[in-house]
Formats: sequence, C-alpha cells, structure tokens
Amino acid sequence: MGATEWIGAGSLAAWVWLALGQGFFWRTDVRLPARADPERWPPVAVVVPARDEAAVLPVSLPSLLAQKYPGRAEVVLVDDGSTDGTGELARELAGRGGLPLTVTEPGEPEPGWTGKLWAVRHGMALVRERGDAEYVLLTDADIAHSPDSLRELVAAARSAELDLVSQMARLRVVSFWERLIVPAFVYFFAQLYPFRWVNRPGARTAAAAGGCVLLRRAVAERAGLPDSIRHAVIDDVTLARAVRRAGGRIWLGLGDRVESVRPYAGLGTLWRMVSRSAYAQLRHNPLLLAGTVAGLALVYLAPPAALAAGLAAGSATTAALGGVAWAVMAGTYLPMLRYYGQPLWLAPLLPCTALLYLLMTVDSAVQHYRGRGAAWKGRTYGAPGAS
Repeated sequence: MGATEWIGAGSLAAWVWLALGQGFFWRTDVRLPARADPERWPPVAVVVPARDEAAVLPVSLPSLLAQKYPGRAEVVLVDDGSTDGTGELARELAGRGGLPLTVTEPGEPEPGWTGKLWAVRHGMALVRERGDAEYVLLTDADIAHSPDSLRELVAAARSAELDLVSQMARLRVVSFWERLIVPAFVYFFAQLYPFRWVNRPGARTAAAAGGCVLLRRAVAERAGLPDSIRHAVIDDVTLARAVRRAGGRIWLGLGDRVESVRPYAGLGTLWRMVSRSAYAQLRHNPLLLAGTVAGLALVYLAPPAALAAGLAAGSATTAALGGVAWAVMAGTYLPMLRYYGQPLWLAPLLPCTALLYLLMTVDSAVQHYRGRGAAWKGRTYGAPGAS
C-alpha cells in the first residue's frame, strides 16, 4: 500500500470508530428526560449576565418574564458594564408585566475573574441573600425561552433527581455562513462531549451548554461555584465538571424550548465566536494544538483528498477508501442538518467547514501568543496561570 492508501484507510477506520464508538454523538434524539410534575414546585431564580445586549434583549428578556411557572420565580439581570443601555432597557421591558425583575451591576471584575463569571457570582450572591431559591437558572441574554421552558426544566430535574440540567439552545441559522458553520458547531461539540456519555452517572465526560443551565443551589454551593471556576473561559464545561466532582448528577441534551436570537450574519463574527476560546479548549498547549490539527486533517480533510488523489492516479483502492470515509462522515452529519432544518446537500461540505474550524483554532493560538488571549466584548483573558 502507498502513502495515500494508508491515509485513506486510516481516515476510514477513524470514521467507523467515531460513528459506532463515540457515544453515537451524531444522533439528535437526546432531549429532556421523562418527567412528571412534582408535588411542590420549588422557588427558582433566573440569573442573566448581560453585557451590551440591547440588540437582542427585546426578544429574549420578555420570554423569561413570561414564564408560566407554577411556583415562585424571579429574574435577576446582571448588567456587566454595558454601554448601550442594556440595564435601562431591561427595566423598561419589566414594566410590561410578568415575573419580578431585578437589575443589578457588579462593577469591574476582580483580577482572575472572567467577566461573565463575575456577573454570575454577583447574581448568585444576590439570590443567596434572598435565601429561599432551590434552583438557579443560568441563561444568556441572547436566549429566548418558550413559556413552559422553566417548568419543564424543573420537572426534569425533580423527576430524574438531577443537580444540573442543561439544554443546548437551538442557534440561529439564516445566513449562508450560519448554515455552513452553526450546525457543525453543535455537531463538533457533541463529538467532543457525547451527550450519552455526559448523562451517564459517574462518567468521566462532563459538559454543559452555557446558554441554559438549571443548577441546584445546594450543589452549587458545595462545589464552590462560581468562585472555584472564576478563571474559566469555557465556563459551561468547567462548571459541569465542578458539579460532577462535587458528587452532583448532570444532564445535557438538545433544546426544544430554548433558542438563541443572536445573529451571526458574517464570517467574521462566527470566526471570533470560535477563535476566542478554541485554544483555551486545548489548555493553551502547543502539543495539543499540533495533535488537533493533525487529527482534523486526517479525519475531515483526508477523505476528499484521498478520493481526488485516487481518481487522479487511477488507484481504485485509494479512491474507494476516501469515498467511503467521506460518505460515512456526511451520513453522521445528516441528523444535525435535519434538526436545524437545513438542506441535506450541505453534508458533503463538512470538510470545508472543518477546514475553517482548523484555521480558527490556529488563529486562536496565534492571538494567544500575541498577547491578545481570549477576547470578547472588549475584554481579553490570558491563560489561567497568567491571571
């Protein structure tokens, strides 16, 4: 066998293993577990960290204030140094009725804190002072909830005795670049953290989706949250790991009742969304970066390359290996495209999307070594050891 045949065979073997041995990550049927109404609906506080979110707040915040929750619930919006009138707009929206809303400001983050977790800390401290909330729903300012979202989350947590229930919000997919990149974002996330593995009691894999996390307050305090993860750029996954280390039971799945309303109209905004945290995901480790680039190349870029090389050289074996690997890859992507209501012809384009993600990851490392670190909304964060 020549080099191209070995590469094609290695890629096909990788895809057979991924399709069958990686927790069936490609399936999209992991939804809220079976649930029943509890005898008593516990009090819940919804904490919303918000920084310059006036553009999306008129859609997202009313959906929280309009929650049909049978128990007592309140919303705390933490205005994290916004300059676009986020806090004032939130107060205006609250005047239209619904759940009680508190708007508070935490001040600038202390050294060693990321901005979002500093805001979450302030919101959770306020909830703790008021005393009786058994659960805290952490949700981003760009997430809109259906009227029964909070009710269903709490019912699932109570019925399955879960300490953390997280739903991956359905992201906005309208523009060309959103169609090309957004479904793949969720697909890659599920590949890294297969939902079935996350939901297995005592499993090593732990993850959450930061846009929608229902958290039992007692377990959060036992885990020292959010202080114990104050430096985390990828705060949702780090939070889930802290809950699991504290003995909590976690659950993660795709959302039916939560949607992101944030638009990513151009490639630049999507690029920044991924690159701001990609190198942090690799623990700022150049060896992990090199391994990731090599792995992405073998798994996603080698199949079409082997097919093209085989056809050009007249090698049926190389072409077949590359073609079958590409077909398996595209097949595993189809369920995610259906979940997002996208045309299935996008599935064979997954290698192109993977190449973009590879470049975003490399760019994330370059920005880190240039001293820019993970940058978001005017703040830059270095590696935890530099804080």
